[in-house]
Amino acid sequence: MQDLVNSINAIIWSPALIYLCLGTGLFFSIITRFVQVRQFKEMIRLLLSGKSSEKGISSFQALAVSLSGRVGTGNIAGVAAAIGFGGPGAVFWMWVVAFFGAATAYIESTNAQIYKEEEDGVYRGGPAYYIEKAMGQKWYAWIFAISTIVACGVLLPVVQSNGIGDALVNVFGTGGTVPSFLGDIALTKVYAATFIVLILGFIIFGGVKRIANFTQIVVPFMALAYIIIACVVIGMHIDILPSIFMSIITDAFTPMAGFGAAIGWGVKRGVYSNEAGQGTGPHAAAAAEVEHPAQQGLVQAFSVYIDTLFVCSATAFMILITQSYNVMIPGEIYNLMPEGSSPFIVQHLAADIVISGPAFTQIAVDSVLTGFGKPFIAIALFFFAFTTILAYYFIAENNVSYINRTIKIPALRFVLKVILMSAVFYGTVAQPSAAWGMGDIGVGLMAWLNIIGILIIFFMAKPAIKALKDYEAQQKAGVKNFTFDPKKLGITNATFWEERFAKAQSESKAQVSSKESES
Repeated sequence: MQDLVNSINAIIWSPALIYLCLGTGLFFSIITRFVQVRQFKEMIRLLLSGKSSEKGISSFQALAVSLSGRVGTGNIAGVAAAIGFGGPGAVFWMWVVAFFGAATAYIESTNAQIYKEEEDGVYRGGPAYYIEKAMGQKWYAWIFAISTIVACGVLLPVVQSNGIGDALVNVFGTGGTVPSFLGDIALTKVYAATFIVLILGFIIFGGVKRIANFTQIVVPFMALAYIIIACVVIGMHIDILPSIFMSIITDAFTPMAGFGAAIGWGVKRGVYSNEAGQGTGPHAAAAAEVEHPAQQGLVQAFSVYIDTLFVCSATAFMILITQSYNVMIPGEIYNLMPEGSSPFIVQHLAADIVISGPAFTQIAVDSVLTGFGKPFIAIALFFFAFTTILAYYFIAENNVSYINRTIKIPALRFVLKVILMSAVFYGTVAQPSAAWGMGDIGVGLMAWLNIIGILIIFFMAKPAIKALKDYEAQQKAGVKNFTFDPKKLGITNATFWEERFAKAQSESKAQVSSKESES
């Protein structure tokens, strides 16, 4: 099974996908004239001013839902793996993919807003919707929808719950073992899996609003607490912070950790963490209540900064500044070395410490806050990973709704919930290598399909660019209430916004007529 997973990953995560992610981000950064920098102040304003409605969640709630998908195991265990397999230089490439990825996040999330639909009193949207409406290729949209249901309903939740299980074992020990078809499983993981599945079932059977209400409270609080602890750890070693920063920069361009390994692991874990281009963020973006599609695109671009430049960087600096890491020699190189050679380029910890897990981060915090680090990271990881699982369900359900537009399968949502809960249980007790391998397949598959889709849509119609120009023109004119008329901009099939604009025009004319009759 592990060999099969590795073989699939070698195909999906070839250098072509790595450079596609970087190249697409650079391309959209240039095309938008680096919107992620120019509109930074507007991002903050929109984040604080948005309101929800009966049909849609607020911009902040949408940000929280998408952040719950972005801020997860990847920010703690994923960063550790990037350093462990790619060296400190991998962190630099995580920053690069985040900076350029913010422009990609703007494009995909604005597309989602433009082509969203109203269904059963709530807003639905995402890549499947904009692929069908903007590209006109329903078969491709179906491929994305099915792939996303499999990725977010089965493959990606496995990674998140696995991180929780490993973190708890690092704190409490195995608690004994129980035999199973997966081998001997730690009882601590079995108890954790049962607890997670019970709470998960309660929330996901409560609907999208319950997910949004839960995440908007938990995600900001835990992210802030995590950043504060990181500042404490970094502050205790502040004198060597400049040298750590320089090691990240220099190692990104040296053979020490393998030039290909640093780029590959930095981009892979960067995309896994911030999800820019992966196609997950647009689902939450489509659910937001906004005056103009570009507004939510800007908010979603900001979420990439929060995820990678804040949370991932906090993890990376804690691990590096306390030297709580090992760096492995790339497998293809190690296989050519003499028998008995050390498998590590750098070794600060015991050889049996699992790289694809939260151990590096737990050891880093514990080295400064003895007895506190391991349980704190376990708690943080629980909330980060749990809210990410909720976001994955939200995304998978959106794509189930997309399929139900054509083929009505009433039980499909119920089946999705049961499968997701089963995957979470399995992930909690599985081995880290198997869990991360499955997660990488899910991320890579969605990234291939979505990035190709948004590039084709750009060259066909440029809807997100037209929306940005329209929004910035209204900004320049100083309007207080933004409007969006897709027909005027030459954007077709944006039925939701066409109807909203027509309704607003009708109400405006009615008000004018009423005032004239009164006078």
